[in-house]
Amino acid sequence: MIGITLRKLALAAWSIIALGAAAPAVVGAQDLDVMRSHAVVVMYHRFGEAEYPSTNIRLEQFDAHIKELTGGGYNVIALDELVAALREKRKLPDRTVAITVDDAFTSVYREAWPRLKAAKLPFTVFVATGQIAAQPNDKYMTWNQIREMHKAGVGFAHHSVTHAHLADQGAARVRDELARATAAFEKELGFRPKIHAYPYGEASAAVIAAAREAGFAAAFGQHSGALHDGSNFYYLPRFALNEAFGTIERFKLVANALPVYATDISPADPFLGKGQPNPPAFGFSIPGGLPYKQRLACYSSQHGKLSLLNLGDLRIEVRLPKAFNPGRGRINCTMPAKGKRWRWFGYQFHTPKP
Repeated sequence: MIGITLRKLALAAWSIIALGAAAPAVVGAQDLDVMRSHAVVVMYHRFGEAEYPSTNIRLEQFDAHIKELTGGGYNVIALDELVAALREKRKLPDRTVAITVDDAFTSVYREAWPRLKAAKLPFTVFVATGQIAAQPNDKYMTWNQIREMHKAGVGFAHHSVTHAHLADQGAARVRDELARATAAFEKELGFRPKIHAYPYGEASAAVIAAAREAGFAAAFGQHSGALHDGSNFYYLPRFALNEAFGTIERFKLVANALPVYATDISPADPFLGKGQPNPPAFGFSIPGGLPYKQRLACYSSQHGKLSLLNLGDLRIEVRLPKAFNPGRGRINCTMPAKGKRWRWFGYQFHTPKP
């Protein structure tokens, strides 16, 4: 009887997703949590490098994160395993988490890896191949260090060559960055990475298309939020952790986050360049109808709390009071969930300089 009920709920949920705003609101978020796969990906950069607080996590903070992950009932898996499960719509255990690190700074090798290895926690490092040091130094890891870690089971993934602001580059430059980084991986490690992370989390419709055409299974930004099996696999969210946003209280909050299950996100292009309205008319569809939406609140990194418009039972439109300034601008939409957890959906826009 339980199996039949879940199958009926699943069919109803997928009908809503397929039909969009025209479908009746018959399945709530908690039902989707049971039926669909969802997870959280966290992101670090530096470890114990106090001179860079905006990208650094203090070692005592990181130790607290590891203690929470190893003792708090989480399912910590490798990033490629997580992506494959979501793509194949295989059910993941609740509170599944993947750990990622950007840029291959030396402190990853010196501080993070020994701790994660001792805790038996898998993780993935996104490498900008042009920044890898030829000899050991105080900034970036070497290929020999990367090979040592890879042989021991650490995952490595694609982060371009020069760590450029790809959304500001022409199509030929973007393709070249992706191709040359892939060639470096093949030469140094003997494989082609399946996953890419956009430098600075910045993307555009053109950059996203290039990542898809390059054959990646997924690509990640740096906007906050829980991901699910209906997410855009070429603009996936990660929770960034640093000294200011790395307290154990915040870590527990993000590690336990649940999706909003947003679909039909507009505008589809997160790059607010020439011809794109700024401020953008941001909107998305969500399942569950008005009771689900009534507690939703959205905030802008540049404008504070935002006004929301309900269009029918399933559509939310978010209105910004003025344009985003040049650079990165984020919108975060959250709402409380059962068990003192939070639903979290984020999106990052990039506005070029004049």
